[in-house]
Amino acid sequence: VQLVESGGGLVQPGGSLRLSCASSALTLDLYAIGWLRQAPGKEREGVSCISSSLSSSNFTTDYADSVKGRFTISRDNAKKTVYLQMNSLKPEDTAVYYCAADWACPSEGAHSTKYNYWGQGTQVTVSS
Repeated sequence: VQLVESGGGLVQPGGSLRLSCASSALTLDLYAIGWLRQAPGKEREGVSCISSSLSSSNFTTDYADSVKGRFTISRDNAKKTVYLQMNSLKPEDTAVYYCAADWACPSEGAHSTKYNYWGQGTQVTVSS
């Protein structure tokens, strides 16, 4: 499974970024997709997850408490792409962001890092 993230960069506090996760090697709609991040000196943590199309055409989403109300995960299966819209960014959101795939979102919740397939990551820096 090949996943590629894009859309990272430098943004001021309060600003927005949209990350994309794409795959040319697999049928992305068969997989649940998660976004995770790892800040310098910290463990990797899950941020959000969106379910696959296998169980329902109505996707379910889940968010870590730290990003609820600010981040939105969505997917466009026709484009084989999953997005993470990040608004009201804070300096503590600075991290390398990864997308990951598995058959279902982790049962432990959005904070979990239990995925089988991973992208290489994209850097997000929130600073003035």
